[in-house]
Amino acid sequence: MMGIVFLILAYIAGSFPSGLVIGKAVFHKDPRDYGSHNTGATNSYRVFGAVGGLLVLILDIAKGMLGVYLGQQAGLVMAPEYQIYLMIAGGLLALVGHSCSIFLHFKGGKGVATGLGIILFLAPWETLIVFAVWAVIVGWTRIVSLGSIIAAILVPITMYFFAEPMPVTVFGLVAALLVVVRHKDNIFRLLQGKELKVERIKK
Repeated sequence: MMGIVFLILAYIAGSFPSGLVIGKAVFHKDPRDYGSHNTGATNSYRVFGAVGGLLVLILDIAKGMLGVYLGQQAGLVMAPEYQIYLMIAGGLLALVGHSCSIFLHFKGGKGVATGLGIILFLAPWETLIVFAVWAVIVGWTRIVSLGSIIAAILVPITMYFFAEPMPVTVFGLVAALLVVVRHKDNIFRLLQGKELKVERIKK
């Protein structure tokens, strides 16, 4: 029973609306009223600036790491021999929570930062490589969605070359597909040359 509780907590942790909470508590604004109308770190940067965006980014990464940790604890009490599967399940539940938050009427963000937290826990070296690629692309183009899509696709590829356990690599593939699907509207805007760049919203 306790293992199930840990997995439920992983979903609830992922559901925590970081951007909305930071926006309301610190800046007295709702990020959904501006820019891309998203509660994620990118739109939080547009609305609140570097400090607000960084706070949301850190919290969203922490949600992913916490989800994997809670899955790890579930594995310890339920089935230690299958712990890696329960760690992945905890991470996926956090990712689903972020994208379909119980606190936001089952809506949410794209899951990039939360996914970053998950792979940071499961595969730290691959995370460093993927994050470096993301940073270069975003620094060059100022388009976060483009960097996020390319970085997501690289996750299972780097996991394969680093010979991660098959369950981890499969998770990387599933997570990458989820991120790409969540960015379908961004992909259309990219193809049309209409995608928003990461710039502060003029007051």
